[in-house]
Amino acid sequence: MDLTTRHHFDNLHSKDAQLRYASFQYIMNLTKLPVDWAYDVWDDMLALTKTGDNHQRTIAVQVLSSLAKSDPDQRMLKDIGKLFAVTKDEKFVTARHSLQCLWKVAIVNKEFQKKVMDDLSKRFKECINEKNCTLIRYDISEVFRKIYDEVPDEKIKKTSLALIETEDDQKYRKKYLGLWKAAVK
Repeated sequence: MDLTTRHHFDNLHSKDAQLRYASFQYIMNLTKLPVDWAYDVWDDMLALTKTGDNHQRTIAVQVLSSLAKSDPDQRMLKDIGKLFAVTKDEKFVTARHSLQCLWKVAIVNKEFQKKVMDDLSKRFKECINEKNCTLIRYDISEVFRKIYDEVPDEKIKKTSLALIETEDDQKYRKKYLGLWKAAVK
């Protein structure tokens, strides 16, 4: 890892929001393609999902999700639970941003896809008594759609649509189905 990139990763620990965000954007741009230094920061980002403030926790999940394509050892299979833990964060915006980026993990390979889809399905069912259940379910449906858009496998669509059918409130069922409108024709 070059010194500039290392410096940007160090800035993710900063309490200066502008500095942290600028470094986050720099890193997210770098991680659009596979990188050879993912494991240099992997453990630090995992730790940040627990020890960081709410902004740092979601940044860590987003960075790790983006680094999944740079994970030849498939560490994500073991670590994905730590990312999913942040989807239940006490700060709802942190939870939501963490959930919304998980599609990046699922599109890497079939093993990651299965694990993410299983965990999303479980989260969809378990969130029923949470304060923001309908937003969580919408986000999960949207993540399934993003996975499907990248990996057009009918199983992804069928899984999401089956989950949506479990929604008792017709208003929300219709809203979730709206995400799939073009793909269901």
